[in-house]
Amino acid sequence: MKKTSRRKLLQAAATSGLGILFALALWLGGFLTSWEDRIWDMESRFFAKPGPHTDSIVVILLDQQSLEWAQTHLGVTWPWPRELYGAILDNCRRHKALAVGFDVLFTEPSSFGVDDDQALGEAIKAMGRFAAGSVFPGQGDGRHQQWPADAPHPSFLFSDDKGTTPLPFPRYTNATMPIPEVAGKAAILCNVHQDPGPDGIYRSLYPLTFFDQKPLPALGLGVYLAAHPESRLTSGTAALLVEGKTSGTKTIPVDQQGQTLLRFRGPAGTFPTLSAASLLAEELSLREGNEGSKENTVGGNAEGNMGISSQGEKLRGNYVVFGFSAPGLFDLRPTPMGGIFSGVEINATLLDNLLGNDFIAGISQGKAFAILILLVILSGVLSTSVSGPGMLTGIAFGFAALPPTLAGILYQQGLRLELLPLEIGCLITITLAIFLDYQREGKQRRFIKESFRHYLSPHVIEQLIENPERLRLGGNRKELSIFFSDLQGFTTISEGLEPEELTHLLNDYLSAMTDIILEEDGTVDKYEGDAIIAFWNAPIDVPDHAVRAVRAALRCQQKLAELRPRFKKQSGHDLYMRIGINSGPAVVGNLGSSTRFDYTMLGDAVNLAARLEGANKQFGSYLMISQASREQIGDTFPCRELARLTVVGRKEPVRVYEPLLPEHFQGEEVKFQTFNQGREAFYQGNFQEAMTLFAAIADQDPPAAHYLVKCQELNEKGLGENWQGVWTLTSK
Repeated sequence: MKKTSRRKLLQAAATSGLGILFALALWLGGFLTSWEDRIWDMESRFFAKPGPHTDSIVVILLDQQSLEWAQTHLGVTWPWPRELYGAILDNCRRHKALAVGFDVLFTEPSSFGVDDDQALGEAIKAMGRFAAGSVFPGQGDGRHQQWPADAPHPSFLFSDDKGTTPLPFPRYTNATMPIPEVAGKAAILCNVHQDPGPDGIYRSLYPLTFFDQKPLPALGLGVYLAAHPESRLTSGTAALLVEGKTSGTKTIPVDQQGQTLLRFRGPAGTFPTLSAASLLAEELSLREGNEGSKENTVGGNAEGNMGISSQGEKLRGNYVVFGFSAPGLFDLRPTPMGGIFSGVEINATLLDNLLGNDFIAGISQGKAFAILILLVILSGVLSTSVSGPGMLTGIAFGFAALPPTLAGILYQQGLRLELLPLEIGCLITITLAIFLDYQREGKQRRFIKESFRHYLSPHVIEQLIENPERLRLGGNRKELSIFFSDLQGFTTISEGLEPEELTHLLNDYLSAMTDIILEEDGTVDKYEGDAIIAFWNAPIDVPDHAVRAVRAALRCQQKLAELRPRFKKQSGHDLYMRIGINSGPAVVGNLGSSTRFDYTMLGDAVNLAARLEGANKQFGSYLMISQASREQIGDTFPCRELARLTVVGRKEPVRVYEPLLPEHFQGEEVKFQTFNQGREAFYQGNFQEAMTLFAAIADQDPPAAHYLVKCQELNEKGLGENWQGVWTLTSK
């Protein structure tokens, strides 16, 4: 194993191990619990939506409107006589509700007398499928230490005769039971005592508790059992199973405290909700034989226009739960959905989850640990495998988003994943990796960036940082595209400026041109006064180096045209730049001594590019490329052939071209066709025809004007014996 690979492996193991240990210490120490609960509340709100059975559960609320209606129309103040509850229950029976559960404590005899209690009892008996949420168990408080003889103990609830159960449901020694008129007539007695979390928020509840070794279901479960009397409760693995011949098996997962985590469907009012007064008014009206009368409707005459019978029809074939929501009745509970959530709606949520069989289960500790270890190790390996703040920041953001994404996916599957241990473990690991990366490579990175930031694009610098061995002293032979540029007449311009003015002008010009070269992934070799020398395809590979070099040249010419008016104000002259480009093999690398070197290039291809820059003077052009570059750019840019040129220091002629912007070429295509015809006549030695063609466009095209002068000179001298149509340069 290479030394670098071994070092990275050890670093990944060390950072991941510390991240895991730190996360586990906070997690198992309970320091994250309150924060996890807040995150879970946000997650519950984000994913909350009605379930497939939400509309099958109707909530009847004794709200403030009901209290006011009863006082106005019946002269009844709080507490209500129990015959009014019986009337509501009769209305549910009249509309064939599937089952009804009351979240009301009928633990004391009615102040209106025994007949009032008996009226309620008869209504319960007539309904049949009634769950009495009237049991309030406790450990030291409560009138009963034994199950009342007249209270039902349905056979469909499993018994706990041995006094043990594999599930950790609470066991109470005392309980306050409902009055006999209620207890003796109900199909099932239900526990309405639930404990909130440590912060007072109701997120979970006990689906089952025990008193006197007899099970007490929560009201939501009790309503379901009342509707399905053939059901049986059995213990599963970390779950309570509700098994029925026709209704199938429902699973209620429970945690180590015996609670089940609810999947909330939405804020208060998500379930179909009716005001108790509307059903009471309907029932009383029907009893009087006045169906359709508006006299007893909620709110009086103006609010009775919708008809009283339409409300009760919503009960047909549905589960019904009744409870309080009037502020003065003190049954509002804080939940993840908000602070105004009636206790009966919490039980409705339990029933909804049961019908949908989609409770939220906590992931086992072993699986949670495995996920933590896997993610943290992955973050350690990835953060160790890369370097640079950009990559490490990207990994940090990626792993910050990964746990919430995973939690969202698992939520849809009915599982709760605790996020903070994962976030903390990954954060610690990546932070340590960033620190070690900075300690180990920070100096090298800063040296490379500082040395090359003026000459290379950020993209190239990052690749050098990844592969610093490319900066060894020495050179390699590579195919390059080489760029030489110079300002026309800059010596004259500089003589008319003060040193400060000249420096300011030159810096502005060089900055603008250099920015374009770097944007095209070029490497600036050096500046020589106003001249810029650059190349492409080193130190990193740029497959389309010729295209990028030519595009950079065209962009530089465009940029200079934009800046020319400003530069003229500074210098008093119009600034024009000449550019020569050639593609070919060259030696490129760090050339110099072991203590001081430059990243530069050498070779014949470099010399040709320099000659082409100067050759622009002979044609009045400002951009000239060699045939080698022309062949590599293909049809990316339109080009016109300028000449067959022999430069100083080379015997063989080279074809040279002028690249053009597409819009420039299309607008003057006729002129360029005339130029091409004249050039071909020049190649053939037909100077008279060439002069005629060049003269037609000489006032529009500087290369044509220069060809015209050249043809006149050659025509006067006469055609040589070895004429090959080559334009020979006699100076650099």
